[in-house]
Amino acid sequence: MYDPYIDTTLNSNQPDIGSYWQAATQASPDYPALKRDIRCDTLVIGAGYTGLNCGYELAKKYQRDVVMVDALQPGWGCSGRNGGFVLRGTGRLGLAQLASRFGIDTARVFHQEYGAAISRVNQLIALGNIDCQPQAGGYYKLTHKSGMARTLRQQADFLNQNFDYPVQFFDKSQLLQQIVNHQQADAALYFPDCYGVNPLALVQGYAKMAVEAGVALFGQTPVTHFKRVSKGFEVITPQAVISARNLVLATNAYTARGLYPGINQSCLPVLSSVIVTEPLSTSQLLQLNWQQNSIIMDTRMLKYYYRLLPDNRILFGGRGAITGKAASDPVYPRRLLRALKHCFAGLENLTYQYQWSGWVGVSFDDLPRVCAVEPNLFYAAGYCGSGLSFSALAGERLAQLVAGETLPALPIYQSTLPAFPMSALRRQGQQMFYQWGRFKDRFL
Repeated sequence: MYDPYIDTTLNSNQPDIGSYWQAATQASPDYPALKRDIRCDTLVIGAGYTGLNCGYELAKKYQRDVVMVDALQPGWGCSGRNGGFVLRGTGRLGLAQLASRFGIDTARVFHQEYGAAISRVNQLIALGNIDCQPQAGGYYKLTHKSGMARTLRQQADFLNQNFDYPVQFFDKSQLLQQIVNHQQADAALYFPDCYGVNPLALVQGYAKMAVEAGVALFGQTPVTHFKRVSKGFEVITPQAVISARNLVLATNAYTARGLYPGINQSCLPVLSSVIVTEPLSTSQLLQLNWQQNSIIMDTRMLKYYYRLLPDNRILFGGRGAITGKAASDPVYPRRLLRALKHCFAGLENLTYQYQWSGWVGVSFDDLPRVCAVEPNLFYAAGYCGSGLSFSALAGERLAQLVAGETLPALPIYQSTLPAFPMSALRRQGQQMFYQWGRFKDRFL
């Protein structure tokens, strides 16, 4: 499997992902490779949620001449293989942590920005008539072991009192009767404006909207390197050279090693693995008592995330291997299936039919960045696995930066990603973090 921590290029010959989303989504037409030298005002590298939203906004609102290239096809990376969770947030810090670090007023601006991200996704789905099978039902944050209900109740009080956000607390009895028959959780928080989607269908819809807005989109066009020249940048691909005044790096966790040190040394690619089960039987569904097609995540340090899909399968995800070489080891989907069965009774004979992995970009300080890192050079990265909704807004914010506009006064827009200390040892640190996480989730 492609490993951005090791591989210096992302070539256009990659194995099939084998995801459920591929099987459940009508294939879109392939975008052709770029085979001739061209010039443009702005080149966007990476056709995921961030890049497509940036290109769409630049072409439609600012009438810029935009070219976009992807090493494979739109959504091949994070955007087409994630769990499909439209969440109010990004990074790994909750609002209480943001308030502690930056103050309550700044935390409120974060909260507004996160709401704007969900609104943008909603608007684009409606505007583009994107058939991404949105599942209403909200997002539930569940305790992963007994004794944590008090912590969730305190979080609910904090959010309701300081952000005027209608988070709802459910105790164990309410959880079992009104949400799902869970074997481990004893409380839940409910976030009403979050929901699940088909992420691959969503990114395909974004690509169609970008092209209709005037973006020249090319697939199977990996960037090997780029250099600054007098009038901007010269970007080298296998069959063409692109001359651009502005350059946007929208590659996040899939940024090949050495493409741009500011991302490579500051954004750790971490594997997340997903399984999707066979369809549940009527008796299994009754046993689960899953009342809504809600999206769920637990309070573990090494979190599990899961949802009931429209065809009554369960999607269940969590941490994967450390390296791309180990990503196909069957131990990881088996571990996820075992964890799933610990959560729910009556699924002893359940098997999975799909399993895959993908890279998420983790930043050192648990926050993403959207920034102009050098004159005419821009990037957005470091969503920490919570980027589906925010990446759409990040793309819009990148377009505003390219157009010379000022962004909201938030730390994620006012600095670049901080580099990891001793970045060459990040994977050793990741292994130690997983060891600590397993201990903490079980015993603390």
